[in-house]
Amino acid sequence: MLPARSKPVPIQQHALDNLRFIRETMERTSSFTAVPGWGGVAMGATAVVAAILAGFQADTQRWLSIWLLEALLAIGIGIFSMHRKAVEGGSTVFSAPARKFALSFAPPLLAGCILTGALFPVGQARLLPGLWLLLYGTGVMTGGAFSVRIVPAMGACFVGLGAVCLFSPESWGNWFLLAGFGVLHMVFGVLIARRYGG
Repeated sequence: MLPARSKPVPIQQHALDNLRFIRETMERTSSFTAVPGWGGVAMGATAVVAAILAGFQADTQRWLSIWLLEALLAIGIGIFSMHRKAVEGGSTVFSAPARKFALSFAPPLLAGCILTGALFPVGQARLLPGLWLLLYGTGVMTGGAFSVRIVPAMGACFVGLGAVCLFSPESWGNWFLLAGFGVLHMVFGVLIARRYGG
């Protein structure tokens, strides 16, 4: 006896399944293009203000507080501007490329938080500017592997600046932060905005 034939799949359902598969495949292989250009400029501008304010602090606790507040502000600006750019591009910050970017970007930042908590209480605040630049650059490079070419290039500039900072006089640390989080963000932000939109 022949086995009972299963109910045939309607052609519309088959076509929808194929389209879903194609869309998901394209999403997995596409680049994360919602890296904010003008958002990067805004992050750079707030970092310049933070560097100027922190430069006048004789107390390292106040210096650290200013930079930690700046980091929170920059994260907020970055998330808002990425979301806005993604929506304008018909995408979402929860797409597969965005998740890959975030999962690659976050670990070096987490390492920076842990090292800050470990080094500052034992009087090693002089190492923080170089480490922050180095780890942020590493995050941008690894996340940038899923983005447009200019993003890993920006990360490499941060890594280079951080490496130089680690071997420079302690008094230069705050100005390295201004050059990195301020100037580099603004320069690359303008380049990204012009080439890839907002």
